[in-house]
Amino acid sequence: MSTSLVVPVYSQIALDIALRIARGDLKENTKIYGRSIMASEYGVSPETIRRAMKLLSDMEIVAIRHNSGAVILSCEKARQYVERFGSQNSIRSWQNELQQLLQKQADLNRQIADVAGSIVRINERFSATTPFPNYEARVPEGCPRIGKNLQELKFWQQTGATVIAIRRGDRIILSPGPYAVLEERDVLMFVGNVNCPDAVAAYLISE
Repeated sequence: MSTSLVVPVYSQIALDIALRIARGDLKENTKIYGRSIMASEYGVSPETIRRAMKLLSDMEIVAIRHNSGAVILSCEKARQYVERFGSQNSIRSWQNELQQLLQKQADLNRQIADVAGSIVRINERFSATTPFPNYEARVPEGCPRIGKNLQELKFWQQTGATVIAIRRGDRIILSPGPYAVLEERDVLMFVGNVNCPDAVAAYLISE
């Protein structure tokens, strides 16, 4: 079971007010807005604001005066408070970022599983419809057949192999047809008798 750091809302508000005081947005010896106004600003209840002010009062950052609200006492203590507890916001930010990354990883894993499943299904269908064993051969660097299509090479006549697919980088070209042009490093997938692999390998390197 995973655990996460949960910072109370009133504590987050107290930290934000302390940060505003430390920055000088709120000045020493001035009153802070009433609970109702601050509750509206932060979108919380007046009770949450009261707890936030109590926390700041305990840290001697503000003084709560009966029927008069809160007065800012010390910018320096507000700065110390931010330095001490400001990392809580950073931790929350890191946690949120981690959750987003984990979600992206889960989405990516699902995509990988979908693609892998599609490949397996294609292979199964291909195997079921092909009565001959499959062979592969890579077009080597400097191959004299590069730049020519299967028809002009008379590939089947020369090797006895029928090219059923070409793997080019991360793509697979199914049923390439007679006008498919060979490129360097293509992987030819073909069917034929047991002599075909040797015939294709020899043909790809012969002048």
